[in-house]
Amino acid sequence: MEGLQRAAPGAHPLDPLSASELAAVTSILRAHDGFAALSRRTRFVTISLREPSKDAILAWDGGGAPPRREAEALILDRDAECSIEALVALAPDEVVSWTRRTDIQPMAVVAELMEAEALVLLDPGFQAAMTRRGISDFDALQVDAWPAGHFGEPGDDGRRLSRCVVFVKPHPGDNEWAHPIDGVIAFVDLNRLEVVRVDDHGSVPIPAESGNFDVAAGAPLRDDIAALEITQPDGPGFALAGRVLSWQRWRVHVGFTPREGLVLNQLSYEDGGRRRSIMYRASLSEMVVPYGDPSPTHYWKNAFDAGENGVGVAASPLTRGCDCLGEIAYLDAVVSDAAGEVVRIPNAICIHEEDVGVLWRHIEWRDGSGEVRRSRRLVISSFSAIGNYDYGFFWYLYQDGTIEFQVKLTGVLSTGAVAPGVRPAHGTLVAPGLNAMVHQHFFNMRLDLDIDGRANGVDEVWTESLPPGPENPHGNAFSPRRRRFATELEARRTVDAASARWWEIVNPEVLHRLGEPVGYRLLPGETTFAFAQPDAPVSKRAGFIREHFWVTPYRPEERYAAGDYPNLHPGGEGLPAWTSADRPIDGEDVVVWYTFGHHHVPRPEDWPIMPVTTAGFSLKPVGFFERNPSLDVPPSKPHSER
Repeated sequence: MEGLQRAAPGAHPLDPLSASELAAVTSILRAHDGFAALSRRTRFVTISLREPSKDAILAWDGGGAPPRREAEALILDRDAECSIEALVALAPDEVVSWTRRTDIQPMAVVAELMEAEALVLLDPGFQAAMTRRGISDFDALQVDAWPAGHFGEPGDDGRRLSRCVVFVKPHPGDNEWAHPIDGVIAFVDLNRLEVVRVDDHGSVPIPAESGNFDVAAGAPLRDDIAALEITQPDGPGFALAGRVLSWQRWRVHVGFTPREGLVLNQLSYEDGGRRRSIMYRASLSEMVVPYGDPSPTHYWKNAFDAGENGVGVAASPLTRGCDCLGEIAYLDAVVSDAAGEVVRIPNAICIHEEDVGVLWRHIEWRDGSGEVRRSRRLVISSFSAIGNYDYGFFWYLYQDGTIEFQVKLTGVLSTGAVAPGVRPAHGTLVAPGLNAMVHQHFFNMRLDLDIDGRANGVDEVWTESLPPGPENPHGNAFSPRRRRFATELEARRTVDAASARWWEIVNPEVLHRLGEPVGYRLLPGETTFAFAQPDAPVSKRAGFIREHFWVTPYRPEERYAAGDYPNLHPGGEGLPAWTSADRPIDGEDVVVWYTFGHHHVPRPEDWPIMPVTTAGFSLKPVGFFERNPSLDVPPSKPHSER
């Protein structure tokens, strides 16, 4: 494999596995005695870096020896219906541990879902259901396989199941979601490769209107768009050393995993000649998309797109169209396929700068004097295409010390069919006979904040109106209130716009010049509350959606909000289980877990392709700096003076 090299000496210990390292891991595993005992139908689910301990990384950052490179591999033996958790060391090459498990179901593998789709098309029961609907051209059908979820149905426990829905795809490249065949669900055992059953809940006419959104479908195209070019004559203002990114005062390591996708490590800010830590690691921990339609065809749709499918595995190359503009740097990603072979995702991560309007401004109205500065931000982004949806994950770093995270949601709506004249109770008609179901998107972020060090506390801040009386004679008084969380259960909290509630992660041991702890404020952006009942299967499996804010003491094994293996799991794992211990968190090395959501009642304008909508949050310095850190941004020069 030409050009494939292991991580070079001196590379960052948190760099993802290189292509040659991944290939080496596969070879080491295949040579292991345990692998020889596995069946020929064994699949590799994921291979990724086993991140060194936080202590080891910080010691290396302080001049110590680099920690050993290790990899985590998850293997599925379909015949034995078991999974293998393997830990592999590189240089020297060895399998450090090999653990056989029968109590878990790893995330779905693309290859097995495609096998399920092909199997369904050949099944006599499925073909009979199509024939009852007058369909004889099975080549025009598109089967869509989903992880089956967990609903306590008889015979489901312990089986690696998929539920398959079906659409008509008149021509290659057509939008199949425009033509759902409602009422038919095929259950496939992915290990045994057999169709368990086909449920037919009754026929509904197939929507006929095209849902294509290509250039031809949009014609005639508007011709009044003037050319817009973004140029930086002197080149970009950021620098990349391997995967360590520097931009103005910021420095961060850009990581990537098959499950989480884009990861930020060791985010810091240079302040007065000191490099100050803000966040050790930040990533998407889990996401889930619960649908609100209780019908037999759609009630089970609760996609865990990280833990069931892998956000990183689904990352898209950013080389088509206009995902990024300006002076761009790209980083590739490397994952493995089901055979353990290297799969490159070129240009998986995009890095560029953006102008974002006014940074700060004041003009003296008496004489017109004053100062204005324009704002610029650094963008680190990736996109993942998972089923019908596309998700953009965008980190923004600003010149005033603000950190922002946005998810950009776009793609195609999940659809079903309704009978003529029916107005769906749990969705929206977006075309004749075509129902786009109401649903929600929840994202949980794992934020290992180290504000000027590891010993941090977390405060809740809210505002109260003072009652009328001597302290509030004119009725206008209101004041912020603050309390420090002592334990995990206290820190299970929800957003409350009525009290302007937010949370601050502070370092009680580091005070700014006015005598208060330095900190960063987590400010909610758009979000929502879960509408599924608390005892619904999705609420049990995705307990993290019941609260917006969680805090835990740092534990390296606590990585994913719904637990390590949410696929086909009955629930109860992850944040609800960990925080039930009610461990102390004040003055500890804390991890903040923030859940935010997008509530989507579809509009006709969301069809056939959904314009981007965004949801997210921001982290703003509060007392972290002695004054506005963007005072040193120079005035912009007119184009004629450059």
